[in-house]
Amino acid sequence: MVSLCAIARVGALAAGCLVLADCSGPFAGREAKYSPRVVDDGEPVPKGGGRYSVGKPYSINGRTYTPTENPSYRAEGIASWYGPDFHGRLTANGEVYDMHGISAAHPTLPMPCYARVTNLSNGRSLIVRVNDRGPYHANRVIDLSVKAARLLDFHADGIARVRVEYVTRAPLEGSDDNILLATLRNELDYEILAFSTVTGLLERPVDGAPLSSNIVAAPRDRAAEILSKA
Repeated sequence: MVSLCAIARVGALAAGCLVLADCSGPFAGREAKYSPRVVDDGEPVPKGGGRYSVGKPYSINGRTYTPTENPSYRAEGIASWYGPDFHGRLTANGEVYDMHGISAAHPTLPMPCYARVTNLSNGRSLIVRVNDRGPYHANRVIDLSVKAARLLDFHADGIARVRVEYVTRAPLEGSDDNILLATLRNELDYEILAFSTVTGLLERPVDGAPLSSNIVAAPRDRAAEILSKA
């Protein structure tokens, strides 16, 4: 169990560092310097305990980032992962980074929030908890925890081309790792069906056809059966 002393230490350091997180990302960005380590290797990592934050515009490596809460956010680019050097250190919203948890860093999404990340090379998809800032390398859109990278099957490669989609705000307290693990799926095993705005029937999307935004992700081996009963 996490000791009361460890929790108190995390709280005190987080209170002193959150101001930096709002002004300049994760304490001037991971490329510039590390945030304080508050949990030693081998110790249990406390979950939650941060605060909700969108943050102000900040600049890293000559580029300005403007955090926003955009429910329609969707982007494609390169994902990387960060591990032992940052394990047990404070994240930008005052939580503690756990490389064995299912979390991520993003330069502009609100914290904490949930985002779905899809590995475009293999179709594996997972919802992660965004609770940190970064990455700041060119073309990088998100930095994942070690576990998330392994679940999406690109840990060994180091990077992968992904799609990132905002889902919703995340609760401040408690662990959501088991819930997030249950969101793992393979997009290649599903077929997207949508309701036609003309006939009102469930159909396979066809370029140029007027379909509603009310979509269904159907298991690929049952798509024909679902269409026949629609």
